[in-house]
Amino acid sequence: MSMRKTSFSGVMLVAGLLFLYLPMVVLIVYSFNSSRLVTVWAGFSGRWYFELLRDGQILAAVWTSLRIAFFSATMAVCLGTLAAFVMVRFDRFRGKTALSSMVTAPLVMPEVITGLSLLLLFVHMAQLIGWPEDRGMITIWIAHTTFCSAYVAVVVASRLREVDLSIEEAAMDLGARPLRTFFQITLPVIAPALAAGWLLAFTLSLDDLVIASFVSGPGATTLPMVVFSSVRMGVSPKINALATLIILTVSLATFFAWYLMRRSEARRRQAMWQDVTAGR
Repeated sequence: MSMRKTSFSGVMLVAGLLFLYLPMVVLIVYSFNSSRLVTVWAGFSGRWYFELLRDGQILAAVWTSLRIAFFSATMAVCLGTLAAFVMVRFDRFRGKTALSSMVTAPLVMPEVITGLSLLLLFVHMAQLIGWPEDRGMITIWIAHTTFCSAYVAVVVASRLREVDLSIEEAAMDLGARPLRTFFQITLPVIAPALAAGWLLAFTLSLDDLVIASFVSGPGATTLPMVVFSSVRMGVSPKINALATLIILTVSLATFFAWYLMRRSEARRRQAMWQDVTAGR
């Protein structure tokens, strides 16, 4: 019976991995196709990677998306961490439930509604105070920060609920100010959650199409918008090459982050073992 369960679990695992990653493998293989038709194999070639590097529109969109994603993720971590502290550490106060609901609302709000509401907000702000004059990188950055902060707040809040408050209380009893306690005690403990929230916000911002389409202007075109416009007119082999490079970059970044976290965890365990040995 156990062998049957093990074999069934193995088959389902392999089937799940194939379902998730086989399309990516096919895309990577066809990125080296020499034919202009993405569905017809005509031989191995790397021409589309060179064509991609000569496409100024795609490269400009990549640079724009990376800058917006970086600044959006950074600001989302700051705002999301503050919101998480309010939701977890502060006692009951009037409006706490409403605040928590408003912070997490973007998680379930359709992107069309979010994008349309932000578009109307920017239009009315331009009419009332004259800012923003034109929609572009700034408006996309604000829009992405708005919905990315909700994801960061949820991730950080779940970590804060697991933090042992007695460590912080002991530090403050020894004379540490609250700000110093936060930076030396709390921040290192929740650092993995901050890193995970930043990576999640960066990915969401880089992948967003709907909200960016509402709040962008002629001077700011993100990568998903360029890809979507290209696909509507027919899939170009350059898109396969671009997707392959993105998969490679994400895989390397994920492996690097996993390596750093594993190394940090090994150092922490070694330090704890040395403390226990010294105590003995």
